[in-house]
Amino acid sequence: MMRPAGFPSTDIDLWSDEVLVNPYPAYATLRELGSLVWLNNVEAFALTQYDVARAVLQDWETFSSASGVGVAPEVNAGSGGSILTSDPPVHDRLRRVLNPQLVPRAIANHQAMITERAEALVDTLIRAGQFDAVEELGKPFSLGVIADLVGLPAEERECLIDRSTASFNSFGPANSLLTESIQGLRDLLRYGRDVAVPGRLDPNGWGQQIYDAGARGDIEPAQCAALMSAYTFAGMDTTMNALAAAVHLFAENPFEWELVRNDRTLIPSAFNEVLRMHPPVQRFSRQSTCDIEIGGAVLPAGSRVVVLFGSANRDELHYAHPDRFDVTRNPVDMLSFGRGVHHCVGAGLARSEGHAVLAALAERVARFNLVTSSWRRNNAIHGLEHCIVRVELSS
Repeated sequence: MMRPAGFPSTDIDLWSDEVLVNPYPAYATLRELGSLVWLNNVEAFALTQYDVARAVLQDWETFSSASGVGVAPEVNAGSGGSILTSDPPVHDRLRRVLNPQLVPRAIANHQAMITERAEALVDTLIRAGQFDAVEELGKPFSLGVIADLVGLPAEERECLIDRSTASFNSFGPANSLLTESIQGLRDLLRYGRDVAVPGRLDPNGWGQQIYDAGARGDIEPAQCAALMSAYTFAGMDTTMNALAAAVHLFAENPFEWELVRNDRTLIPSAFNEVLRMHPPVQRFSRQSTCDIEIGGAVLPAGSRVVVLFGSANRDELHYAHPDRFDVTRNPVDMLSFGRGVHHCVGAGLARSEGHAVLAALAERVARFNLVTSSWRRNNAIHGLEHCIVRVELSS
C-alpha cells in the first residue's frame, strides 16, 4: 500500500542485523519522528511511544490480531485462529481453556516445586565458578518447568526451545532469517501434531487438559494442537531470555544487584525492570479495522501496525531515565506482557519462575562478573546467544 499522508516515514530497517542485535538506538530515533512512523521497507507502521502503544493493545476491535501478528503478508495469511492470532469470541474460548492452570491460585500450587528446582540448579552452577546464563541457566530451567507441568513426553524435549526460537522468525518480513527457520517451524508444528498428543502426554498434565476441553466441546478438536503452542512455543523461549537478561543486567550493574541481595522484597520490582529493559518479545503487529485518527492524521483501515514493545518500554515521555536499570522502579505498567485481551496468559508463571531464580541467586551470589556475551538475531525475540559470567559467592 502507499504511505498514507500525514505520517513521518523512515528507511530504518528494524530487521537488519545491527538493529536486531541492539534495537534501542533505532527505537529512540523512531520515537523522535513520532508515535506512528511508516517503515518504507515493509510498508507498515511502527508504533513507537508508550501511550499510543498501550491504547492500541487495549483496543482489539480497532486493531485486530485475527489477520496475523507478523509482518510478512504470506505468513499472516495462513496464521489466523490461534490464541495469538484471534479476536473475541474465538480468543475468549481458547483462553478459557488455559486460564484454570495459569491463574495465580493455580500457579501458587506449583511454587514449592519451582523454588526447589531453581535452588538445585543454581547450587549446581555456582560450584563451577562460572556458567552460561543462556545454555546452563535459562534454557534448562524454563524447559524443565514448562515441559513437566504440561506433561510433555521425553521425546524431542531438548529440541523445543531451539525450534521455538526459530519459529519466532516467522513474525518478521520475508528475510533470510525467516527462510532459514522454516524447517524449525515445521518441526515444531509436527511436534504438536504427532508427539504432544493424548496417549503420549502425562494424563495429569496441562496439555492433556487441552484435549479434554476439545472432547467436551469447549473448543473444536482441531484447535487443540494449535493451542498447545501456547505452551511449547510461547512459554519457554521467552522465559529463558528473561532469565539470561537478568543475569546480564546485574553483571553490568553490580550496585543494583547489591540492593536486591540486601532487600529480597525488591525481587518482583527487579524482575519487572528486567522485562522493561529487555522485553523477550520485541514486536507483534495488528491490523486496523477502520479509519482512525492518531497524532492528527488518519490511519486507514487495513493498515499493518507493528507495536514495538521494546520502544514503548523506553519511552522518555513515560519513564524517567528509561535507559537506566533501576531495581527500585517497579514498572508494573510495562508492556512486555502486552495489554488487554492479549495480555500474556502465562505472565504469572513467568514471574513465578523469574522470582524463584533471582531469589536463589541472591542467596548465593555476591557478584556477577561478565566474561563474554552476545545477542542473537531474531525477527521477534530479543535474547542473548550466550552470557558467560564468573560468580563471586556470598560469604
